[in-house]
Amino acid sequence: MTAVTAKTRTADHIYATGLRNQWHPVVPSSFVAPGAMRKVTVLGEQWLLFRRSDGTLSMLADRCPHRGAPLSLGKHLGDRVACWYHGVEIETDGTVSSVPGLPGCNLEGKKLVTSLPVREVSGAVLAYFGDEQHPEPVELTLPEPLTDPDTDAILCYAEWNAPWRYGVENLLDPMHGQFLHHDSHTMFDGDITAKFRIRETDRGYFFEKTDQRGVNFDWVELCRTGVDWVDLSIPYPPSAGPGGPFGIVGMVRPVDEERCAVFFWRYRKVQGWQRDTWRFLYKTLIEQRHWDVLEQDREMLEAMPADADQQENLYQHDLGVVRLRRMYRGEAEKQATGKQPTA
Repeated sequence: MTAVTAKTRTADHIYATGLRNQWHPVVPSSFVAPGAMRKVTVLGEQWLLFRRSDGTLSMLADRCPHRGAPLSLGKHLGDRVACWYHGVEIETDGTVSSVPGLPGCNLEGKKLVTSLPVREVSGAVLAYFGDEQHPEPVELTLPEPLTDPDTDAILCYAEWNAPWRYGVENLLDPMHGQFLHHDSHTMFDGDITAKFRIRETDRGYFFEKTDQRGVNFDWVELCRTGVDWVDLSIPYPPSAGPGGPFGIVGMVRPVDEERCAVFFWRYRKVQGWQRDTWRFLYKTLIEQRHWDVLEQDREMLEAMPADADQQENLYQHDLGVVRLRRMYRGEAEKQATGKQPTA
């Protein structure tokens, strides 16, 4: 894959492959065991996740500074990686520590490989992707359901052959639950007609039904807190066990222009024995039903043509999607010109 530079990173490219100057989810933490490496594509670029035997995680550009060979084909040496092509050794901060073919050469001691800030949160790896003007990570405020000790969150991860924008737009479209997911165990009830409104907040906006609440997928909140995420809540029957409404925190990672990865944390506010009961019911009964719902989303989004968002006739239910597109397009244009990102 050809390297993307500041000169080639146009607004169209950023809009297609994902916004910079913010945090993005990468993979579930379990995908990188202690002492292991994993290649991953994010925002159209190749990266290497490297975990030391003590569990410390690093993320490096998957490109040896010597000849550009993929470091992901190299050898894990405990606290560094050795390129398979010529044995050049790279520390977890991107510094060249050794050039076995020519000890003492001027590459040694230089930080020549990009290393990204990473955090692990509720079973997932998050990384900060800046551009040339904004390399330092922005402040990250995590979703409350992922940090609240009284809330139990279970991560679900999938990869879809659909643009990342389609994944986010799907979440900002509550009305599709009334039709696409009508036969699911939670979204069968409620009116098939509705009115919506946008309600601005200090971290994003709500897109919500004005004439129905607590019945179906009736509202969604888009939050921009250093990482983009959505929150929504679906009422649950008593047969689903103890706890309040069933919530979902969702994030979408751009892979490239045509693919995305989706992260869904299913959560409920439960403690003690109720948490154990909820976990048991989820793993033995409810989880497969949720996968069935996700499959409906995947099948629909993967079947949509690449120019689906260029040949549309929108109506009032699409206000949340329109607001999202304007915001992301505006951010892409700012980043292409090197302007300061919007908080």
